[in-house]
Amino acid sequence: MNNRFTGLKCKEVVNICDGCRLGFVCDVEVDCKNGKIISIIVPGPSKCFGLIGRHEEFVIPWCDIRQIGDDIILVDGDLDKCRLPRAKREFF
Repeated sequence: MNNRFTGLKCKEVVNICDGCRLGFVCDVEVDCKNGKIISIIVPGPSKCFGLIGRHEEFVIPWCDIRQIGDDIILVDGDLDKCRLPRAKREFF
């Protein structure tokens, strides 16, 4: 198993409760004091075929991860609690 962040980015996240495919890991939240991963972040569904962008993302706590395989990360959690508004980017 690859223990690097780039290894996590190549894995698709699937919720085992309903079999929903959430997407691929785009970022992680790390506790810098302890050097431990707190959560993984997966972009939410895109709006209007991806032309407009995304309005939310899934922030999945590390304790909700059940299995990390070669290609897939299986999570077991309430997606409504994990869904957060995506921060707006400042262009200027």
